[in-house]
Amino acid sequence: MGFIVPPDAYTRFMGRYAAPLAEVFVAFTGVGADDDVLDVGCGPGALTAHLLAVGAHVAAIDPSPPFIDGIRERFPDIDARLGTAEELPYDTASFDAALAQLVVHFMTDPVVGVRQMARVTRRGGTVAACVWDGPTGALGPFWDAVHLGDPEAKDEALLSGARAGHLTEIFEAAGLREVKEAPISVDVVHPTFEEWWEPYTYGVGPAGDYVQKLDGDGRARLESAARDHLGSGPFTVTATAWAARGTV
Repeated sequence: MGFIVPPDAYTRFMGRYAAPLAEVFVAFTGVGADDDVLDVGCGPGALTAHLLAVGAHVAAIDPSPPFIDGIRERFPDIDARLGTAEELPYDTASFDAALAQLVVHFMTDPVVGVRQMARVTRRGGTVAACVWDGPTGALGPFWDAVHLGDPEAKDEALLSGARAGHLTEIFEAAGLREVKEAPISVDVVHPTFEEWWEPYTYGVGPAGDYVQKLDGDGRARLESAARDHLGSGPFTVTATAWAARGTV
């Protein structure tokens, strides 16, 4: 899956949604100043940046070498490690909270990953995650355009956590208590169609993989369908995610 990409490519593709989402997500989690927090699947650092802004002490981990290189350059004073959620290289009860923004749906085994997040969190601490809703998440308009010409294309609606209640199922299976789930959303204004479309050509994630596999004519048809669907801009994408938090 396309996450071995330059940090700037991911930031232009998903950072435009991930940065404002981080503010809403952190408010949902209740994490604040002086908390020791692990950012699981940190990417180039959208969630890390907001956690630092609210005064938390942050450690970060991601399986993508370019992302870890990028976050170390951006935040040289934090502990940023290469690794996966399913095998977190931290001692038990090391953190007050472990958060995963837009990550659970890409974990190889989400229950194991969330269970690991719980292991490294202190008793009474918080584990939280959020995942784009399949039909109404940030990538919904892209997959709507895809399905106009390719109705059988596999979108991201079936990924883990991308429907109501699924994060709760994962959290409870991982042994968390007092699980709460709710939708959170952000509005992102795209000044032009081109500004919205170009990052889809960078090969990031399932959407980028889909575009990369198209030939020139197929890509042109998809771009045209998306333009007809969205207009030339400006337009607003309201991106909804499911967020869950639980207590260790």
